[in-house]
Amino acid sequence: MRFVDTNVLLYAISRAPDEAGKSRVARQLLDATDLALSVQVLQEFYVQATRPTRKGALTPASATALVEAWLRFPAQEMTVALMRAGLATTTKHHLSYWDSTIVEAARMQGCESVWSEDMSHGQNFDGVRIVNPFLAIE
Repeated sequence: MRFVDTNVLLYAISRAPDEAGKSRVARQLLDATDLALSVQVLQEFYVQATRPTRKGALTPASATALVEAWLRFPAQEMTVALMRAGLATTTKHHLSYWDSTIVEAARMQGCESVWSEDMSHGQNFDGVRIVNPFLAIE
């Protein structure tokens, strides 16, 4: 299982010419069946995708439809256990709380990797490795 971070979802909907390569990679990645995500990732996607200042912002209905479609993947719910694990990872690895919670949500889903460009490629957090799927096109 591979865990997908918010930036992958946002690139999948991007129509910006300078993000065409990343958009293509993100859409290909989302065609896989071995993905997982979290409620946090879906919430972040919705907020960013519908932000009025975003160029090409989605309507709330369009963003909701995408969130519903991506619920075909296992989605880690926000729980007290996840919050505590995120807090511990923040302290141990000096990550932001939100990044730590993504790492821990991935671990709870049984994922060995988080696909993201927001954390350092190759970094390993006690068995959960960060993979930047966009490195080949940068």
